[in-house]
Amino acid sequence: MSLLLGRRSLFPRRLNIPFFLRTFSSSRPTFSKLEGISETPQERQLPEHAVISTFDLFSIGVGPSSSHTVGPMRAGKIFITDLKELQLLKKVATVKINLYGSLAATGKGHHTPQAILLGLEGSDPETIIPTTIESRYNNILANKVLLLGGDHIIHYDMDRDMLWRWDQVLPTHPNGMRFSAFDEDGDLLATNEYYSVGGGFVVNDKTQVDENLFYKGVDKSVVPPARLHQTHSLTEPTLNSPSLEPPSSSRSSQHNDDTIPDAEAGPPHPFESGNSLLALTQKHNMTIAQIVYDNEKSFGYSDEDIHKKIFRIWSVMDECIQTGVTTNATTLPGRLGLRRRAPILYRRLMRGFYPGVMSPPSNNARIEADSNPSETFGGSIDAPKSRGEKFNQTKQGSSFETMGARIVDPAIPSAKRAPRVIGAFDHPLLPEPPRKTMIPAMDFLSCYAIAVNEVNASGGRIVTSPTNGAAGVIPAVLKYIIEFVSDDPDKSIMTFLLTASAIGMLFKRGSTISAAEGGCQAEVGVACSMAAGGFAACMVSSPETVLQAAEIGIEHNLGLTCDPIDGLVQVPCIERNSLGAVKAVTAAQLSLASHGVYSVTLDEAIEAMRLTASDMSVKYKETSLSGLATTVKIPLSVPAW
Repeated sequence: MSLLLGRRSLFPRRLNIPFFLRTFSSSRPTFSKLEGISETPQERQLPEHAVISTFDLFSIGVGPSSSHTVGPMRAGKIFITDLKELQLLKKVATVKINLYGSLAATGKGHHTPQAILLGLEGSDPETIIPTTIESRYNNILANKVLLLGGDHIIHYDMDRDMLWRWDQVLPTHPNGMRFSAFDEDGDLLATNEYYSVGGGFVVNDKTQVDENLFYKGVDKSVVPPARLHQTHSLTEPTLNSPSLEPPSSSRSSQHNDDTIPDAEAGPPHPFESGNSLLALTQKHNMTIAQIVYDNEKSFGYSDEDIHKKIFRIWSVMDECIQTGVTTNATTLPGRLGLRRRAPILYRRLMRGFYPGVMSPPSNNARIEADSNPSETFGGSIDAPKSRGEKFNQTKQGSSFETMGARIVDPAIPSAKRAPRVIGAFDHPLLPEPPRKTMIPAMDFLSCYAIAVNEVNASGGRIVTSPTNGAAGVIPAVLKYIIEFVSDDPDKSIMTFLLTASAIGMLFKRGSTISAAEGGCQAEVGVACSMAAGGFAACMVSSPETVLQAAEIGIEHNLGLTCDPIDGLVQVPCIERNSLGAVKAVTAAQLSLASHGVYSVTLDEAIEAMRLTASDMSVKYKETSLSGLATTVKIPLSVPAW
C-alpha cells in the first residue's frame, strides 16, 4: 500500500495537490499542448524478466474495457482496502475522483464511472454480477449515496466529486486517476494515484517498474511471495550452460510429485525475450507451454490448481461465445444503436446457408460451454428455431447430408427464392452470379470472435485476453481448434493458453498491452500474435515456428490505431477482432509452411511495435479525437441484413 496520509506518506514521495484545488480554463486546448506529454523518449526501466502468472495475464472480469473498466474497478477496491487497513474508512465523509488523459477522454463510453464507484463499494471485476452494474450505478446517481466498502455510507455528488481532466496526462501513464478521501471538516485523510496500464493491471508511483508488484492481488497479504518480489537474477540461457534441473533421476519424478516449489526462489525458467525463451526450450528439451507450466508452480499453484484455473478461464471464454450467439437482444447499448450480428451469423451457419460444414463424427457445427471440457461434449446449443418449428439436429448426423456435408432443416421448404443478381444484363461485362462461401470453418471463426466482443460491448462477463477490447481473438481461435482441428481438446486448451500467455508476457515487458499507450496494435495486434503462437503450438510446431507465427501476427498489425466511435468498444473494435482471429490462423499457417526460414524475429517485431507506439499521435491512442471517431457521424447507419 502507498496511500498518502495528509502530509505524511507511507513512502517518501511528493504529495500532489489535488486537482480540485487548482483552476484551469474551460476552453479546450489542442493536443499539442497537453500537459504531461513528453516530446523526447524517456529512458526505459524494465523488470529483470518477463515472467508473470498466466492467471494475471488472463483474468476474468466484465466489459467493455480492461484498462477503462476492469482496472479502475480494481483501483477503487484497492483504495478502499488500504483505507480499511489504515482504519481510516469510518472517518471518510467525501471522496474526490480525478480522471486524466484517455480515461477522461473515453471513460464514459467505457463505463469508467460505473467501474470506479462500484469498486469503491467493494465490488471485484471477477465476482460482480454484470446485470446489476447499471441499476446500482443509477441508484448512486439518483440518491447521491455511496456505500464505501459495502458498509460506510457517504454523500456522493457525481457532478461535484468526479472531475474529468482529458486535457492533462500524468507522467506515468495516459490512464491515470487520483482518489482523495476527506473527513467531515474537509481535511485530507489520504490520497493516491493509480494507473490502469492495460489488461486490468493497476500500478501506482511505487510499483510502476517492478513487474510483479502489479495490483492483481488486491489483498496483498495473501499474495504468494513470488508475485510480489523478483529475487531472481536473470542471466541469458545458453545451450552450453550447465543444466538447472535436478539430477537425472528426479526430472520425471518432479512432474509426478505435486509439490509446490519454494515461492521465494522465483520462477525456475525466467525469460526476458523471445530469444531467451527459445534457448530455454532447447536447453531443457521442453515446449513453451511446459516452460510456462513449470513457472506457474513458483507462484504457489499445484498441478491441480493450474489445471482448474486453465479450464475455468476456458469455461468463461466458451460461455461468452455461447451467450453471444444465443442472446435475444438485437442491439448493443450506446448511441450507435449497433445491431448484434453474432446470433444472425450463427443461425445462418447452423441452418446450412453456407455449404461445406463437415459432417459427423466430428460434429463440427456444434458449439458448447461445458465447465469441464474433459467430460463428454454434451452441452451443445440446439440449432435455432425457424418459423416456430425446431430444427431437429442429431449428434450422429441424421439431419446432415453426406459428402455435400450440408445441414438440412426439414422445416424449410425445398423451394427457394431465386437469388437477386445486381447489375445490367445488356452490358459487355455481365454481372457475377451470386455465390456462397466455401470456407465455413472461417465463418465460424469470425462468428465466435464477434460473439465475444458483442458480449464485451454490452458489459458482460469476459476474460481479458490480454485486454477486453481484443477479448474475441483468442477464444475464437481456440474454439476453432477444438471444433475443427484437435483430437484432444483438453491438451489443446492447456497448450494453447499457456503458449499464448508466454507471448503476451513478452509484449507486456518489451512494449505494451495498453491502447492508451500503443493504439490498437497493443490490443488486437498482441492478441493476434498470441493466438497465432498458440495455434502453431497446437499444430505440434517447434518453439521456433511458434515464435515465428507470433511475429507474423504482430508484424501485420503494426501501426493499428485505436479510434473508437463515440468512445464505445464497438466500431471498429468488434469487426477488428474477427479479422484478428482470421489473421492469427493465417499467420500460423504461414509459419508452418516456411520451414524455419524467416527474416524478422519476434523480439525485433516487439521493439518495432514499441517504437511505433512511441511515434503514434495521442489522437489515435484511445482518445476518440481522430480517425473514424471524427469522420463517422452519429447516429451510425447500419445496413439491413
